[in-house]
Amino acid sequence: QVQLVEPGGGLVQAGGSLRLSCAASGSTLSRYGIGWYRQVPGKQRELVAYINSEGSTNYAESVRGRFTISRDNAKNTGYLQMDSLKPEDTAVYYCNANLYFKSYWGQGTQVTVSS
Repeated sequence: QVQLVEPGGGLVQAGGSLRLSCAASGSTLSRYGIGWYRQVPGKQRELVAYINSEGSTNYAESVRGRFTISRDNAKNTGYLQMDSLKPEDTAVYYCNANLYFKSYWGQGTQVTVSS
């Protein structure tokens, strides 16, 4: 079983920055894709950013240019750097690691952006 732990959430003012981490244990993530999702009440969980095992990335239009997804395979960790945060970025953020039919979720971390 892969376990994903997500430190890094918190409260920040609009225009500020946060870095989320997704630290894995139980397996090596080098061959996994890593995704960051977010969810707010009344809305479905949405994909924010994704990085595959080769380092190719994809971003939701709402965060492109502001968020950067990365990975450090030596540390078995994925990251989401969030800059120029907006109040509409407020959500619970979840990391996900996937390999074929295998999929694992972090516990989620609250990100709150104040005006």
